[in-house]
Amino acid sequence: MKVVAIVGSIRKDSYNRKLAEHVKNRYQDRFDLEILDLKPLPFYNQDLENEPNEAVQAFKDKVKAADAVLWVTPEYNGTIPGVLANAIDWLSRVDRVMVGKPSWIMGASMGQLGTVKAQLHLRDILLAMGLSSHLLPGNEVYVGAAHEKFDAEGKLIHEPTIQFLDTVVDNFIKWMNRYHQ
Repeated sequence: MKVVAIVGSIRKDSYNRKLAEHVKNRYQDRFDLEILDLKPLPFYNQDLENEPNEAVQAFKDKVKAADAVLWVTPEYNGTIPGVLANAIDWLSRVDRVMVGKPSWIMGASMGQLGTVKAQLHLRDILLAMGLSSHLLPGNEVYVGAAHEKFDAEGKLIHEPTIQFLDTVVDNFIKWMNRYHQ
C-alpha cells in the first residue's frame, strides 16, 4: 500500500515531521510512506491553477497515485497552518485529486491537548466538496507535550504513544482493506 504524508510544518525540527518519520520507519513493513515536501509549493493562485508549475504538478501526481493520505498537522492559532491550507487549496482545484481518497490525521504539539482544534478544522476541510476525502473514523492521534516524548535525535521514545500508534496503524490497515474490497 502506498501512502503519502502531508506534514503541515516546514520547520526543520518539527515534531510533526518527526511523528511522520516515526510512522514511516516503524511501519515500513506494513506500507510504503512518502513524506511530501510542501516548501516548493507556491501560493495558490486561481490564475495559474490550469497550468500549475512543476512542483505543484508533481505534488498533485503523488497524492493522486497514493492509496491514502496521512495528514500530520501542528496547530497554529487554533487551526491548521497556512502552508497546509495552501497545499489543500492546490489539491482541491481542477483535477481534485483528493476526491474519494482515504485520509487519516494525526498531530503533535507542545501543548497538553495536542492538535485537537487544528484536527477538527482539518476534518471539516477534508469533507469540503473539492476534497470529499474519506476519513478514518474514531482513531484520533493527539500527541500532546511532544517535547517530552521525543529524544534529542528526534526519535519518539514515549512507549504509551508508540503503543497507541501501533493500534491506530492496525485500525488504519484493517479499514483500508475493507475500503478496497
